[in-house]
This record gives sequence, structure tokens and C-alpha cells, in this order.
Amino acid sequence: MTEEKDPKKYTTISIPTPLAEKIKKRIQGTGFNSLSSYVTYVLREVISNVDEEDKEEAFSKEDEEKVKERLRALGYLD
Repeated sequence: MTEEKDPKKYTTISIPTPLAEKIKKRIQGTGFNSLSSYVTYVLREVISNVDEEDKEEAFSKEDEEKVKERLRALGYLD
């Protein structure tokens, strides 16, 4: 699936009616003027957070070497 460059192109996604009703209640009195605008906002936030998590490493190579050295010093590694 390719990302469209024309922001005026949209697709339709179905969600359960009870969920749609909950969202409509939740956005009353907010800056969101439609169910679609809120869902788009939420999905962008989720994707952004996932992208950020993918960029983060648990340990850098330097940190990994420090841990290995410490484990060797303690006799856990040869």
C-alpha cells in the first residue's frame, strides 16, 4: 500500500456502531468537528508513538559492552 500525496483523497473505514457512538459523545464540546477527524488524530498519534518506539534501542553497543565487561568481572561470562 502506498501513501497518497494528495491530502484530499480519503478512504472509508468501518468501525462498530457502539464504538462510533462512544466517540461521538467523547468529542462533544471539543475542537473535533467530526468522528473522522478525531479517529484520524488518534491514529496519527498511535502511529507516531510506534515509529518513535521503533527508533529507540534497548542498549547502545557501548552500553552492551559495559554490561558484558561487568558480567565478566563478576564471573558470569568467560
